Amino acid sequence: MTEEIKSQILAIRQTGVTNMFDIIKVKEIAELMEFTELAEFLPENKAEYVNFILTGK
Repeated sequence: MTEEIKSQILAIRQTGVTNMFDIIKVKEIAELMEFTELAEFLPENKAEYVNFILTGK
């Protein structure tokens, strides 16, 4: 996971719009916010994403 993707995840979390474990909604928000890297990353890397949400690593 790149630093850019981490920053995009944190930006979405700051909006407070969705539960960050709702990966489908997070992907939709990423697309709306034009976070292409994150939108492309999520479908193939769900476990890595959840690990980042839980641990920050």
